[in-house]
Amino acid sequence: MIYQRSSALFNEAQNAIPGGVNSPVRAFKSVGGHPIYMESARGAHLRDVDGNTYIDYINSWGPQILGHAHPPVIDAVKHAAEKGTSFGTPTELETQIAELICEMVPYIDQIRMVNSGTEACMSAIRLARGFTGREKIVKFAGCYHGHSDAFLIQAGSGAVTFGAPSSPGVTQGTAKDTLLAPYNDLEAVEALLHEHEGQVAAIIVEPVAGNMGCIPPQPGFLEGLKAACAAHGTLLIFDEVMTGFRLASGGAAEVYGVTPDMVCFGKVIGGGLPVGAFAARREIMAHLAPEGPVYQAGTLSGNPLAMSAGFTLLSELHANPEVYTGLAKRGASLADGIRDVMTEKSIPHQVNQVGSMLSLHLCESPVVDFETAKAGDNAHFKALFHHMLDAGIYLPPSAYESWFLCSLIDDTAQDQTLSALRSFSLG
Repeated sequence: MIYQRSSALFNEAQNAIPGGVNSPVRAFKSVGGHPIYMESARGAHLRDVDGNTYIDYINSWGPQILGHAHPPVIDAVKHAAEKGTSFGTPTELETQIAELICEMVPYIDQIRMVNSGTEACMSAIRLARGFTGREKIVKFAGCYHGHSDAFLIQAGSGAVTFGAPSSPGVTQGTAKDTLLAPYNDLEAVEALLHEHEGQVAAIIVEPVAGNMGCIPPQPGFLEGLKAACAAHGTLLIFDEVMTGFRLASGGAAEVYGVTPDMVCFGKVIGGGLPVGAFAARREIMAHLAPEGPVYQAGTLSGNPLAMSAGFTLLSELHANPEVYTGLAKRGASLADGIRDVMTEKSIPHQVNQVGSMLSLHLCESPVVDFETAKAGDNAHFKALFHHMLDAGIYLPPSAYESWFLCSLIDDTAQDQTLSALRSFSLG
């Protein structure tokens, strides 16, 4: 394919935007080359500025569950924009979407809208600390909860340890309150809670990890986290920014039958517009300003464009739960097809899949946490990415990101994807 216009635009962007992009994964640093600039999207396809089209397995990193430019969502946004893009005052629509989400997720009583998944997770942690009167949190290596300081922490020398800043600008003082454990490792979590008895406000976890590839929880992991939190007076927070309303109406909590104390949302609830939210039972949310002392605010929180898009999309998903069944079947079919092709070609691989999320890891051993994810052959993944891109298949430009399917991926698109994969060679 020809990427002449994309290349020129990237060169121009680097003069005005740090690294030429507004979110690092877009820069193609993990796969080499330059990013592809998109001009439009519809259904299951992207179209770039050079006129190339692609089957899309990113779907805006999850929100476009019913496909790009979904007509009811576009109509809702147009209608809202004609009335005004933001008022800085309450609107009726904010209550309507809040009530709808609480109906779809029965273990929550109240929800606060924000502007991004990062903001949702950051605010949930602050509320958890305010509610419990404790300062420390537990997160899992490889799980991503946005770029708030408390989450940009890397593991230290031991498996159960204090974290260390993983980005300049994050202080040691912040890092000392973030404790890390390996994903899917209950024993490590128990050790942390015992070592810091009475100090841990919350455990935050992606119930299905999506930022080290798609990694599902091992049997008993989520149940064990809930039991450990109950025993130690610690809140369990599910970061469902990716999985919320994508895996099921009630998210991963519904899929696995484990309900957290708090939950963070994003992606799907904005229908493709910037949005985030955090929610819990009334007892916890009552500590949030203006009702309680824990402060959180946002000028554009609950803006009518995002609320209109989100309410329209969620209403359609709520009325058509068979969407999730269809997506899960398509995800399983695609995962099986990828396994068959890679086995035929004798390429070491692991395919993880939960519903409409999946990832391909070029390694022999099962991928269950960040350490096993890092065992993948990233050099060959780079080659695979560009091979698929040239074949009109747009994959996440990183071996550590989940693929996301939309409901409009059909047999033809799947066949085209597997055909392109079949023509890939490690040589």
